[in-house]
Amino acid sequence: MLHVDPIFAATSVGPATLAAGGEAVPPPFTVARVLTETRLDSWLTLGLVLAAGLYLYGVYRLRLRGDRWPVVRTVSFLFPGLGGIAAVTVSGLGAYDTALLSVHMIQHMVLSMIAPIFLALGAPVTLALRTLPVRPRKRLLAIVHSRVARVYSFPLVAFAIFVVNPFALYFTGLYEITLRHEWAHELVHAHFIMTGCVFFWPLLGLDPLPGRWPYPARALLMLLSVPFHTVLGLTIMQSTTLLGGDWYPSLHLSWSDPWNDQVVAGGVLWAGGEFVSVTMLAVLVVQWIKQSEREARRLDRELDRQEARERAAQTSA
Repeated sequence: MLHVDPIFAATSVGPATLAAGGEAVPPPFTVARVLTETRLDSWLTLGLVLAAGLYLYGVYRLRLRGDRWPVVRTVSFLFPGLGGIAAVTVSGLGAYDTALLSVHMIQHMVLSMIAPIFLALGAPVTLALRTLPVRPRKRLLAIVHSRVARVYSFPLVAFAIFVVNPFALYFTGLYEITLRHEWAHELVHAHFIMTGCVFFWPLLGLDPLPGRWPYPARALLMLLSVPFHTVLGLTIMQSTTLLGGDWYPSLHLSWSDPWNDQVVAGGVLWAGGEFVSVTMLAVLVVQWIKQSEREARRLDRELDRQEARERAAQTSA
């Protein structure tokens, strides 16, 4: 929520400006503030550290028994994945996420589109299945193949959740609630991450999931998601009402105009969504090509074995 260094309140902006609720608002947004306003006292920080530790422990267990784990998976999960979440929540960006809608939209993009992609490419479920003892592994498999998992991992269900949720958040009173209540604000962060994982895991992830669609269908679904952020971004940019009700005007920021910031926020959502969607479509196509090449090699090996058996039969005859 609105957090400001006491030094800033005393020196940078004179008497601290109070937002609705009596909290001091941050000083003007700069790159330096992003680096200096880092906060490590949230539940999300603990969760990120715990997830990173468990993942690295799993990799360590594999190496102890002589098994290999692709480095690119580890890097993807830890840095753009968990690191992306940290970059927009515990860094200085988190100090401005209720003061500037544009900063919130950057969080939205990273938490729901960028970080989940790399978490999926890190294949943490596969890593767990390869390192857990027998009983926990069976429980994890039961969860993965449960009816709930089948419903939420079904691409059309995931697509509907991914598309409808932002409209339900921003164009109802829910968004203002998240600005005024920290528990709701943190809940939305977790919701963004889960929504992104539900959508991208069946499309791009490497973990074993039930009912995974073939690559052509996955590519088509990704293509259908491209115009979604265009519509949402343009709707926000052209809106005649401010998102969040009177929250942003109540901050009385001398260095930011809520209307201009809302236009910037819509542009971030539009441009960022287009870029990520098109990039991920390209990743899907590459995965599709690689799978086709593996299938071709498998068929070649099978044909070679059949020819070898035929020659052996002819020789013995």
